[in-house]
Amino acid sequence: MNEQQKNTSSFRLHEASTPTDIERASMAIIEAEAPTPRPFSGRAWIVARRLVHTSADFDILNTLHFHPDAVTRGVEAIRNGATLITDTEMARAGMTRRRLDPFGVRVVCFMSDPEVAEVARMEGITRARAAMDRAMALPGPKIIAIGNAPTALLRLLECVDAGAPPPELVVGMPVGFVNAAESKDLLMASTLSFITVAGRKGGSNLAAAAINALAEMALEDAGLTG
Repeated sequence: MNEQQKNTSSFRLHEASTPTDIERASMAIIEAEAPTPRPFSGRAWIVARRLVHTSADFDILNTLHFHPDAVTRGVEAIRNGATLITDTEMARAGMTRRRLDPFGVRVVCFMSDPEVAEVARMEGITRARAAMDRAMALPGPKIIAIGNAPTALLRLLECVDAGAPPPELVVGMPVGFVNAAESKDLLMASTLSFITVAGRKGGSNLAAAAINALAEMALEDAGLTG
């Protein structure tokens, strides 16, 4: 037995090996170890559980907040083929196409758009802010998922305050030390339908995970799972 085998021989590894088995086992562990009473129930718990799965952090349950109609509106918007706008390519890549394609959901990110970059340069603003202006100008129903830039969320709130049609749902999870917590506080004080994580924590992975949970429920409602 080599040294590595000696070091690992006392550990009992889980038998799950396929992606499906690993996810199923992970969810079972979360169900078993989640604090009781759970802070969320029903479909809100499905979203919350997915965020715990993505972050491997039960503490997120203490900072996660839902508008009362957030899950319902998010699922309906996906089923109706709403455009999904995000502030990072990472979040866009994390939104599983097999869950969104059946509904014709288009996922866009304008952060790398040359016109957005030029506007940001000319006006001396962040690309995230300029990209949000571009996003809010799109026609039709929208879901906006922000996992990185507080300036994107702040600009979204400004646009709605100025009379722009509100998105069906805002997944507001910008991360960082400058205006991340404050932007999410403003979101929770607004009239928008939202899912958010209070404080400085957040991230593109969490924003994508919330969307994936909603999309999975949309598939279930449409009878497209199983």
